[in-house]
Amino acid sequence: MFHKFPSLIASRVFAVGLLLVFGFSQLATAQRSSSSDETSFELFPNTQFINCMAATPGVTPRVQAIVKRGNLNDNLTLRLTNFKPGLKFDLFTVENSPQQAFGTPNPKFKNFGLAWYQSDVEPGLVTIKTILLDQIFGFDPQVNLPPTNTFHIGFWFNNPQDAAACGFDVRKPTPFNGEHKAGPLAFISRPNSLTNLGPLCIKPNTSKNPPTCNP
Repeated sequence: MFHKFPSLIASRVFAVGLLLVFGFSQLATAQRSSSSDETSFELFPNTQFINCMAATPGVTPRVQAIVKRGNLNDNLTLRLTNFKPGLKFDLFTVENSPQQAFGTPNPKFKNFGLAWYQSDVEPGLVTIKTILLDQIFGFDPQVNLPPTNTFHIGFWFNNPQDAAACGFDVRKPTPFNGEHKAGPLAFISRPNSLTNLGPLCIKPNTSKNPPTCNP
């Protein structure tokens, strides 16, 4: 009788293990999906500057975003991991991404289009509250700019010197900080492979070509 007891324990441990694996798999799937009130997605690096961001050589920093819809505004949480401590970035929502859905360069990319300054960012957790999901837009009748959505999220090096060792020309700063003297793009979102819309649109209207977003 006693020789069966270890096998019984082993079978129960195996079953519990399967349950845990299945549970975590389901959780991971849920975190990658979108609903009408919440979405999660990753931002991806500007590969030229990975070595100027990575805390551990050979380990690419990661950025995960979770956006939850609210009654008056939405909540965005960014989690930045494996970044060098002390780096500072500037977060924008932008109209266009230079990356396609699977990471290849966008051959049609000319510039970021309309850009909204949203927050300063440092490694760790960052949370902001503003209008984001499906409705984020800007317009300027003075220059004939119609209502224009900014469904992508990206952030730039605040200090150009932080990217100099990776080839950034500090004599040519970008306008992506409060002083309009920022460094290069660090991380940005990619479009949906089916709609080509940024991840802040979670209610696409695919009956139109190209697809639009339902506000």
